[in-house]
Amino acid sequence: MDLVVEDSVIVEIKATEGIAPIHKAQLLTYLKTADKRVGLLINFNEVALKNGLRRMVNEYIESSDVSSLRFSPELSGSAVSRRPR
Repeated sequence: MDLVVEDSVIVEIKATEGIAPIHKAQLLTYLKTADKRVGLLINFNEVALKNGLRRMVNEYIESSDVSSLRFSPELSGSAVSRRPR
């Protein structure tokens, strides 16, 4: 992990020719192990920084988020889905 911002966003910094699937897997692993929801993968080896910026979201459910969940009839079993944003 390169940076953690406000104890909620993990930032992983790269300077490679492109963002590879292994870089995304690395950030997702950091998100899961640190129990964080949002991460940024930034590749500084781009002409425009916006081309090297990727946002990733870990779909975990915090205990405080339980009240915002609803059961979806189209999903089988006891699956739970988030409300549309």
